[in-house]
Amino acid sequence: MRFLLVEDNQNLAMAVVNRLSLDGHVVDHAPDIATAENYTSTTAFDLILLDIMLPDGDGRSFLKQHRKQQNKTPVIVLTARSEISDRVGMLDLGADDYITKPFDFSELEARCRAVLRRRAGSGTNAKIIGNLIFDPLAGTITIDQKTVTLRNKELRLLEVLFGAPEMIFSKPKLVDRLFSYDEDVSENAIEVYVARLRKHLDGSPVHITTVRGMGYRLSLP
Repeated sequence: MRFLLVEDNQNLAMAVVNRLSLDGHVVDHAPDIATAENYTSTTAFDLILLDIMLPDGDGRSFLKQHRKQQNKTPVIVLTARSEISDRVGMLDLGADDYITKPFDFSELEARCRAVLRRRAGSGTNAKIIGNLIFDPLAGTITIDQKTVTLRNKELRLLEVLFGAPEMIFSKPKLVDRLFSYDEDVSENAIEVYVARLRKHLDGSPVHITTVRGMGYRLSLP
């Protein structure tokens, strides 16, 4: 998944980026509202982590504008305010959840997973198709009771494809979803990850199909 973290505290931001990156997520960091708006105008994110007190304004104004533009990307607010009225106000503005600073990273990770599950309309992480079980939380594919643990980019690529079956994803689009602005990556890397996933999916009813000149799509039975 590709996340956007809007946070001006550099130490906290780097800690969050490093922790979520260990889970295989791509995390772009915006230290202020202007940078966040620039990122969201050019890139599709799966989740936004939003601080409230920012150098160039109030994060709530960003959230309000975000929803006014009919942007449905889920938002978790990071706030030092613990009053019920503040939390209710942020939810009314369109926040999907909030977490109060200081927070435990395991709680942040759990809230991210919960929000993403709700967005997908699912109460569970596992996707079961025929003899295939794909568990994004565990990072595994199980086919006929044989389990393979996916590497981070393999996992995130399969999440992207499973998120929109039969949709064609171009190589540039997949690079955008899997890598941050700070990473200089060739589109050939996508071919490598697709090849690995095809081997992992061998023997299941799920296939990654190449659409010549356009990209790849996940084909389901």
